[in-house]
This record gives sequence, C-alpha cells and structure tokens, in this order.
Amino acid sequence: MKKIVFFLLISAFVTSVQAQNYIVNAASSAIVWKGYKVTGEHTGTVKIKDGKLSFSNGVLNGGEFTIDMNSINNTDLEGEWAGKLVGHLKSDDFLGVASHPTSKLVITRAIALDTKGNYKIVGNLTIKGITKEVKFQANVKEANGSVNATGKITVDRSEYDIRYGSGSFFDGLGDKTIYDEFDLQISLVAGK
Repeated sequence: MKKIVFFLLISAFVTSVQAQNYIVNAASSAIVWKGYKVTGEHTGTVKIKDGKLSFSNGVLNGGEFTIDMNSINNTDLEGEWAGKLVGHLKSDDFLGVASHPTSKLVITRAIALDTKGNYKIVGNLTIKGITKEVKFQANVKEANGSVNATGKITVDRSEYDIRYGSGSFFDGLGDKTIYDEFDLQISLVAGK
C-alpha cells in the first residue's frame, strides 16, 4: 500500500511539473478582423478579455480565450462613418453585443505539425451564444517563460445566425452583398 501511495505522489508531482498554463496578457494581445463585401472590405480590431494556453512537455495541448465584443472598432474609416459601422456591427443585425458581450474560443485539440511551433488547431468558437467547431493553422512559440501565438481563423458568419446582407439568405442584394466569411487574425502573448 505504501508503494502505491508513493507512486501516486511521484506521478502527481511529475505531471504538475510537465503541465504548464500560461495566462494571456490581454493588453499585449490583439485580434484584427477583416470583413468582405462585393465593393470592398472593412477592417478593425477587437480586444481579448482573458485566456490561457496549456502545455505539456513543452507542447501546446489546449487553451481558451474570451473576446470582449464591446471593444470592436473599425480602422479603415474615420469619424461618423466609422461610428456608424461599429454601431451596426454591435447591433442585432450582426453581433448582438447587448445580449452577447463576449465570444469565446476553446481549443479542443492542438496537433503539432513540426518542431518550429506550427500547429493545426481544432476548437469550439462561440459567437452570439452559438458554438461551432473551427480548424485553423497557428504558430506557437514558448521561450523564457512566455508564449507568442499567432493564427488566422476564417469564420462563416451564417453559421452564427449573422444574416444581414448575406447572399446565403437574401436574393437580389447585388453590390450590397456582404460575404459570409470574415477573418480573425489573432496574436496572443501569454506568461506564467
């Protein structure tokens, strides 16, 4: 019995040493969004609220982060036009920020592709209370007690009940069509 208890204690100690969580530094992390329409595109940023990345033996194996949807802004327009676009994005036509102030990504699988920090990420992305699986490529580097992670997620907004201006739901939109897919370019900085 003493041997079993000793073995369990040693196993727990080794596991705790090998498993490490890094807390996302929200101020140093960023998400750049880009949406596309027939006549062009719009870009902006949205802030990370909190999050963590989990490693085992130096290899990413999980994590999650929360996105502050109230922080969404526009960077390609100025003044009144930027304000109108942001107001529309926050409305129920798009993100419904009053009812859904946060979005979240939870990593369910991280598959190392090489020894240079490249991964295939599988996760659950929640927007407007709707959760869908997403897959994307990311680069994650761990060094000197900190982690830098970058990746680009292409999101199909129609899967999250964001229908405004979508040719998938409405006919005859012509040059007012807004494409269903938009990009999230993610840059995370995390530390112990």
